[in-house]
Amino acid sequence: MSTKDFYNEKAIKELRKLAEAAQVCMMTTEMDRRPIPARPMHLQSVDEKGVLWFISSQSSDKNYDLRTDSETQLFFMNKSKSEYLSIYGKAEIYTDPIMIDKHWSEMANAWFEGGKEDPDVSIIGIRPIDTRYWGTKHGKLVDMALMLYSAVTDGSKGKDGGIEGKLKI
Repeated sequence: MSTKDFYNEKAIKELRKLAEAAQVCMMTTEMDRRPIPARPMHLQSVDEKGVLWFISSQSSDKNYDLRTDSETQLFFMNKSKSEYLSIYGKAEIYTDPIMIDKHWSEMANAWFEGGKEDPDVSIIGIRPIDTRYWGTKHGKLVDMALMLYSAVTDGSKGKDGGIEGKLKI
C-alpha cells in the first residue's frame, strides 16, 4: 500500500471523482452518541469548492441532529472499483428556493409530494475538514491479479497496488 496525498484543486478533483462514482454514502450525526446515528444519503454533486450537496427533509432526524451539532462523517464505498472515501466535515442546511432549485434532481420527487416547492425540502452542504481515501493503483482486476501472483510466488508484500491518502482541500 502506498500513500499519495492531494492538495487544493487536485484534491477537489479526486474528491469529486470518488464521491460521484460511488453516489451513495452513509451519513453520521451525533458522533458522541452510541450507536452513532447513520443513514444512507444520495449525493447530488460536489461543487468547485469541494462542498458535497444532498437533498433532505427538514423534518428528518438528520436535519434535527445537524441543527444541534453540524459535525458529520460521510462514508462512501464504490465496491465495483474498490474505492473508499471517508469525509469528516461541517454541515449547513439551506431552505431558500435558489439553493433548492440549484441542487434539485427529479429523483427527489419520489420523496417530496410537492416537488421542489414542498415546504419540507432542504439542501445540506457538507464542507470537508478531513478527507481520506483508499483505492487501487491499477484498477480492481489488475490489483487482484497482482495480489494473487504475489501469494502464489514469493509471497512478498506491497505488490497489491493499493493506494491511500488524504485529500487536503
